[in-house]
Amino acid sequence: MKKSAIIFSLVFTVLQAFGWSQKGHDTVAFIAENHLTKAAADSVATLLDGRSPVYWANWLDNASHTPEYAYTKTWHYKNIDAGTDYADAPLNPAGDVVTAIREQIHILSDEKATRDQNVLALKILIHTVGDMHQPMHMGHLSDLGGNKIPVQFFGRDANLHGIWDGSIMNSGHAWSYTEWANQLDRLNAEAEAAEVAGNVDDWASQTYDIAKRVYNYFPKGAKVSYNQVAAWTPVIEQQLLRGGLRLARILNAIYDSESGDDVTKF
Repeated sequence: MKKSAIIFSLVFTVLQAFGWSQKGHDTVAFIAENHLTKAAADSVATLLDGRSPVYWANWLDNASHTPEYAYTKTWHYKNIDAGTDYADAPLNPAGDVVTAIREQIHILSDEKATRDQNVLALKILIHTVGDMHQPMHMGHLSDLGGNKIPVQFFGRDANLHGIWDGSIMNSGHAWSYTEWANQLDRLNAEAEAAEVAGNVDDWASQTYDIAKRVYNYFPKGAKVSYNQVAAWTPVIEQQLLRGGLRLARILNAIYDSESGDDVTKF
Protein backbone atom coordinates (compact mmCIF):
# COMPACT_ATOMS: atom_id res chain seq x y z
CA MET A 1 0.00 0.00 0.00
CA LYS A 2 2.78 2.40 0.93
CA LYS A 3 4.59 1.75 -2.35
CA SER A 4 1.39 2.31 -4.33
CA ALA A 5 0.79 5.62 -2.54
CA ILE A 6 4.30 6.80 -3.37
CA ILE A 7 3.87 5.89 -7.03
CA PHE A 8 0.51 7.71 -7.16
CA SER A 9 2.07 10.77 -5.56
CA LEU A 10 4.89 10.84 -8.11
CA VAL A 11 2.50 10.45 -11.04
CA PHE A 12 0.24 13.20 -9.69
CA THR A 13 3.23 15.53 -9.29
CA VAL A 14 4.25 14.96 -12.91
CA LEU A 15 0.72 15.60 -14.13
CA GLN A 16 0.67 18.96 -12.38
CA ALA A 17 3.45 20.16 -14.69
CA PHE A 18 1.25 19.79 -17.76
CA GLY A 19 -0.84 22.73 -18.97
CA TRP A 20 -4.50 21.93 -19.61
CA SER A 21 -3.78 18.21 -19.26
CA GLN A 22 -3.17 16.23 -22.42
CA LYS A 23 -6.86 16.25 -23.30
CA GLY A 24 -7.04 20.04 -23.06
CA HIS A 25 -4.14 20.55 -25.45
CA ASP A 26 -5.61 17.97 -27.83
CA THR A 27 -8.90 19.88 -27.76
CA VAL A 28 -7.23 23.19 -28.61
CA ALA A 29 -5.27 21.62 -31.46
CA PHE A 30 -8.32 19.83 -32.87
CA ILE A 31 -10.47 22.96 -32.83
CA ALA A 32 -7.68 24.80 -34.62
CA GLU A 33 -7.36 22.04 -37.20
CA ASN A 34 -11.07 22.23 -37.93
CA HIS A 35 -10.78 25.95 -38.71
CA LEU A 36 -7.79 25.92 -41.04
CA THR A 37 -8.30 27.03 -44.61
CA LYS A 38 -7.30 24.50 -47.26
CA ALA A 39 -4.07 26.36 -47.99
CA ALA A 40 -3.13 26.48 -44.32
CA ALA A 41 -4.15 22.85 -43.73
CA ASP A 42 -2.00 21.71 -46.66
CA SER A 43 1.03 23.66 -45.38
CA VAL A 44 0.61 22.33 -41.85
CA ALA A 45 0.21 18.76 -43.11
CA THR A 46 3.36 19.09 -45.20
CA LEU A 47 5.42 20.26 -42.23
CA LEU A 48 3.99 17.59 -39.93
CA ASP A 49 4.40 14.80 -42.51
CA GLY A 50 0.67 14.31 -42.72
CA ARG A 51 0.09 14.07 -39.00
CA SER A 52 -2.58 16.14 -37.27
CA PRO A 53 -1.67 19.08 -35.01
CA VAL A 54 -3.26 16.95 -32.28
CA TYR A 55 -0.42 14.44 -32.63
CA TRP A 56 2.06 17.11 -31.50
CA ALA A 57 -0.18 19.05 -29.11
CA ASN A 58 1.53 17.74 -25.96
CA TRP A 59 5.02 17.18 -27.34
CA LEU A 60 6.58 20.26 -25.75
CA ASP A 61 5.61 19.24 -22.21
CA ASN A 62 7.92 16.26 -22.53
CA ALA A 63 10.53 17.90 -24.76
CA SER A 64 11.12 20.78 -22.33
CA HIS A 65 12.47 18.26 -19.82
CA THR A 66 15.11 16.93 -22.21
CA PRO A 67 18.59 18.46 -22.55
CA GLU A 68 18.01 19.32 -26.21
CA TYR A 69 14.99 21.50 -25.53
CA ALA A 70 15.61 22.55 -21.92
CA TYR A 71 15.77 26.17 -23.13
CA THR A 72 11.97 26.06 -23.59
CA LYS A 73 11.15 25.35 -19.93
CA THR A 74 10.01 28.91 -19.25
CA TRP A 75 8.07 29.14 -22.51
CA HIS A 76 4.93 27.55 -21.06
CA TYR A 77 3.92 30.48 -18.87
CA LYS A 78 4.27 34.17 -18.08
CA ASN A 79 4.43 34.99 -14.38
CA ILE A 80 2.86 38.26 -13.26
CA ASP A 81 2.71 39.00 -9.56
CA ALA A 82 -0.31 40.45 -7.78
CA GLY A 83 -0.68 44.20 -8.12
CA THR A 84 1.27 44.32 -11.39
CA ASP A 85 -0.47 45.36 -14.59
CA TYR A 86 0.08 43.11 -17.58
CA ALA A 87 1.86 45.87 -19.51
CA ASP A 88 4.25 46.49 -16.62
CA ALA A 89 5.23 42.87 -15.98
CA PRO A 90 9.01 42.37 -16.14
CA LEU A 91 10.26 40.12 -18.93
CA ASN A 92 11.90 36.81 -18.11
CA PRO A 93 15.31 36.83 -19.84
CA ALA A 94 14.85 33.12 -20.55
CA GLY A 95 11.60 33.84 -22.39
CA ASP A 96 7.93 33.30 -21.61
CA VAL A 97 4.83 32.01 -23.34
CA VAL A 98 4.08 35.34 -25.04
CA THR A 99 7.56 35.93 -26.42
CA ALA A 100 7.75 32.26 -27.42
CA ILE A 101 4.55 32.50 -29.46
CA ARG A 102 5.76 35.61 -31.23
CA GLU A 103 9.13 34.02 -31.95
CA GLN A 104 7.49 30.98 -33.56
CA ILE A 105 5.23 33.20 -35.66
CA HIS A 106 8.31 35.08 -36.87
CA ILE A 107 10.09 31.86 -37.83
CA LEU A 108 7.06 30.43 -39.62
CA SER A 109 6.63 33.69 -41.54
CA ASP A 110 10.32 33.91 -42.53
CA GLU A 111 10.94 32.70 -46.07
CA LYS A 112 14.60 32.08 -45.16
CA ALA A 113 13.79 29.69 -42.31
CA THR A 114 14.73 26.07 -42.95
CA ARG A 115 12.27 23.21 -42.97
CA ASP A 116 13.64 21.94 -39.65
CA GLN A 117 13.21 25.38 -38.10
CA ASN A 118 9.64 25.55 -39.38
CA VAL A 119 8.72 22.10 -38.12
CA LEU A 120 10.04 22.86 -34.63
CA ALA A 121 8.37 26.28 -34.55
CA LEU A 122 5.02 24.79 -35.54
CA LYS A 123 5.17 22.12 -32.83
CA ILE A 124 6.02 24.75 -30.22
CA LEU A 125 3.31 27.14 -31.42
CA ILE A 126 0.59 24.47 -31.25
CA HIS A 127 1.40 23.87 -27.60
CA THR A 128 2.17 27.37 -26.35
CA VAL A 129 -1.02 28.94 -27.69
CA GLY A 130 -2.88 26.40 -25.58
CA ASP A 131 -0.74 27.14 -22.53
CA MET A 132 -1.36 30.87 -22.80
CA HIS A 133 -5.08 30.29 -22.30
CA GLN A 134 -4.70 28.35 -19.04
CA PRO A 135 -5.15 31.04 -16.35
CA MET A 136 -2.55 29.65 -13.96
CA HIS A 137 0.04 29.83 -16.74
CA MET A 138 -0.40 33.58 -16.32
CA GLY A 139 -0.18 33.27 -12.54
CA HIS A 140 2.08 34.80 -9.89
CA LEU A 141 5.82 34.22 -9.71
CA SER A 142 5.58 34.35 -5.91
CA ASP A 143 3.54 31.13 -5.81
CA LEU A 144 4.81 29.59 -9.07
CA GLY A 145 1.51 30.02 -10.87
CA GLY A 146 -0.52 28.57 -8.02
CA ASN A 147 1.72 25.55 -7.48
CA LYS A 148 2.45 26.71 -3.92
CA ILE A 149 -1.21 27.33 -3.03
CA PRO A 150 -2.60 24.20 -1.36
CA VAL A 151 -6.26 23.33 -1.88
CA GLN A 152 -8.50 20.35 -1.24
CA PHE A 153 -9.99 18.80 -4.37
CA PHE A 154 -12.85 16.52 -3.33
CA GLY A 155 -11.01 15.95 -0.06
CA ARG A 156 -7.66 15.18 -1.66
CA ASP A 157 -4.54 17.32 -1.20
CA ALA A 158 -3.85 19.31 -4.35
CA ASN A 159 -2.70 22.75 -5.44
CA LEU A 160 -4.33 25.55 -7.38
CA HIS A 161 -2.21 25.10 -10.49
CA GLY A 162 -2.78 21.37 -10.62
CA ILE A 163 -6.56 21.53 -10.41
CA TRP A 164 -6.62 24.09 -13.21
CA ASP A 165 -4.36 22.02 -15.43
CA GLY A 166 -6.84 19.19 -15.58
CA SER A 167 -8.79 18.25 -12.46
CA ILE A 168 -11.62 20.79 -12.87
CA MET A 169 -11.81 20.20 -16.60
CA ASN A 170 -11.97 16.42 -16.33
CA SER A 171 -14.51 16.60 -13.51
CA GLY A 172 -16.69 18.98 -15.51
CA HIS A 173 -17.07 16.67 -18.50
CA ALA A 174 -15.89 13.10 -19.04
CA TRP A 175 -15.47 13.71 -22.77
CA SER A 176 -12.82 12.74 -25.30
CA TYR A 177 -11.01 15.63 -26.98
CA THR A 178 -13.18 15.20 -30.07
CA GLU A 179 -16.31 15.45 -27.93
CA TRP A 180 -14.95 18.56 -26.21
CA ALA A 181 -14.30 20.17 -29.58
CA ASN A 182 -17.68 19.15 -30.95
CA GLN A 183 -19.57 20.54 -27.97
CA LEU A 184 -17.63 23.81 -27.69
CA ASP A 185 -17.04 24.76 -31.31
CA ARG A 186 -20.51 26.06 -32.16
CA LEU A 187 -20.17 29.85 -32.40
CA ASN A 188 -21.76 31.79 -35.22
CA ALA A 189 -19.48 33.80 -37.50
CA GLU A 190 -19.99 37.06 -35.60
CA ALA A 191 -19.21 35.55 -32.20
CA GLU A 192 -16.20 33.69 -33.59
CA ALA A 193 -14.81 36.90 -35.09
CA ALA A 194 -15.13 38.62 -31.73
CA GLU A 195 -13.22 35.83 -29.95
CA VAL A 196 -10.27 35.84 -32.36
CA ALA A 197 -9.95 39.64 -32.53
CA GLY A 198 -6.81 41.28 -31.15
CA ASN A 199 -3.22 40.15 -30.84
CA VAL A 200 -1.10 37.92 -28.61
CA ASP A 201 -0.79 40.56 -25.87
CA ASP A 202 -4.55 41.15 -25.88
CA TRP A 203 -5.17 37.42 -25.43
CA ALA A 204 -2.54 37.00 -22.72
CA SER A 205 -3.84 40.03 -20.84
CA GLN A 206 -7.36 38.59 -21.03
CA THR A 207 -6.11 35.32 -19.53
CA TYR A 208 -4.28 37.25 -16.81
CA ASP A 209 -7.56 38.98 -15.90
CA ILE A 210 -9.14 35.54 -15.48
CA ALA A 211 -6.16 34.46 -13.36
CA LYS A 212 -6.85 37.36 -10.99
CA ARG A 213 -10.43 36.17 -10.60
CA VAL A 214 -9.20 32.64 -9.92
CA TYR A 215 -6.86 33.83 -7.16
CA ASN A 216 -9.66 35.80 -5.52
CA TYR A 217 -12.04 32.85 -5.65
CA PHE A 218 -9.67 30.11 -4.47
CA PRO A 219 -7.82 31.17 -1.29
CA LYS A 220 -5.17 29.00 0.32
CA GLY A 221 -6.81 25.86 1.70
CA ALA A 222 -9.96 26.25 -0.41
CA LYS A 223 -12.20 23.19 -0.52
CA VAL A 224 -13.04 22.48 -4.15
CA SER A 225 -16.01 20.26 -4.90
CA TYR A 226 -19.12 20.11 -7.10
CA ASN A 227 -20.11 23.76 -6.76
CA GLN A 228 -16.67 25.03 -7.71
CA VAL A 229 -16.40 22.66 -10.67
CA ALA A 230 -19.79 23.82 -11.91
CA ALA A 231 -18.85 27.49 -11.48
CA TRP A 232 -15.55 27.31 -13.36
CA THR A 233 -16.04 24.67 -16.04
CA PRO A 234 -17.70 27.24 -18.37
CA VAL A 235 -14.56 29.41 -18.09
CA ILE A 236 -12.39 26.46 -19.06
CA GLU A 237 -14.69 25.71 -21.98
CA GLN A 238 -14.37 29.29 -23.17
CA GLN A 239 -10.58 29.32 -22.85
CA LEU A 240 -10.12 26.05 -24.74
CA LEU A 241 -12.32 27.33 -27.55
CA ARG A 242 -10.47 30.64 -27.66
CA GLY A 243 -7.14 28.86 -27.80
CA GLY A 244 -8.21 26.70 -30.72
CA LEU A 245 -9.82 29.49 -32.73
CA ARG A 246 -6.89 31.83 -32.17
CA LEU A 247 -4.32 29.20 -33.12
CA ALA A 248 -6.25 28.67 -36.35
CA ARG A 249 -6.29 32.41 -37.02
CA ILE A 250 -2.51 32.58 -36.61
CA LEU A 251 -1.88 29.64 -38.91
CA ASN A 252 -4.31 30.89 -41.55
CA ALA A 253 -2.61 34.28 -41.52
CA ILE A 254 0.82 32.65 -41.96
CA TYR A 255 -0.08 30.13 -44.64
CA ASP A 256 -3.00 31.60 -46.57
CA SER A 257 -2.43 34.92 -48.30
CA GLU A 258 -6.15 35.08 -49.07
CA SER A 259 -7.14 34.97 -45.41
CA GLY A 260 -6.98 38.77 -45.32
CA ASP A 261 -5.05 38.73 -42.05
CA ASP A 262 -1.76 40.52 -41.45
CA VAL A 263 0.63 38.24 -39.59
CA THR A 264 2.77 41.21 -38.52
CA LYS A 265 -0.08 42.43 -36.29
CA PHE A 266 0.14 39.51 -33.90
